[in-house]
Amino acid sequence: MWLQLRCGLEPRTLAALTVVLVAAAVFAVVHFWSARPQSVRAPDPVSEAARAPESAPGTVRGVDRAGTPDPSPGPPPTGGPGGRIVVDVSGKVRRPGIYPLPSGARVADALRAAGGVRTGVDLTGLNRARVLMDGEQVVVGAPPGPQAFGATGGAAAAGGAAGAGAGPATGPVSLNSATSEQLDTLPGVGPVLAQHIIDYRTQHGGFRSVGELREVNGIGDRRFADLQPLVRP
Repeated sequence: MWLQLRCGLEPRTLAALTVVLVAAAVFAVVHFWSARPQSVRAPDPVSEAARAPESAPGTVRGVDRAGTPDPSPGPPPTGGPGGRIVVDVSGKVRRPGIYPLPSGARVADALRAAGGVRTGVDLTGLNRARVLMDGEQVVVGAPPGPQAFGATGGAAAAGGAAGAGAGPATGPVSLNSATSEQLDTLPGVGPVLAQHIIDYRTQHGGFRSVGELREVNGIGDRRFADLQPLVRP
């Protein structure tokens, strides 16, 4: 009544003003209540075991408890059916012949299967750690020369003087086993191109077909046509 008399407001106007004031008060209360600070729960700590990658039982970060590292990835060995390969071991070994070996076997395994090398044979130039391929021939003690084909990773020079009595092998040059000197005897192949061929078979785990020669740096269609009948994987 005092406000009505003081300001000269009519009852209807005074009622409307009262409703507006009440609504504003309710809105302010709701706004401040929703904006009040609230407590936030801290995230759970993550343990080292949860952050570490899962590994196989008995291993710690790729190393087993015996201290042996996991095998490094590499090109898969070329094997025959059933994970087996067959190699021909000849030359100055105790039991020359054809031997089945597990896929991934190395030259040393082939020599062991043939009873080992004969006494007095020099194996300095023979890479006994090289992985064998299915159908490969390992010749031990063959004399060095352009016709000593089929030797593995320098085995043509492994015989030295002890191999002087062995006759030269004949046949196409093996791209997977010929030395740089043997590749150098091919038409159009010099020391630089021979090294390119050796680098390619080292990087790709060997030649699986003669056609892969096209991928070697420095061998075009014409040179490949000249080399194709003279070489084999």
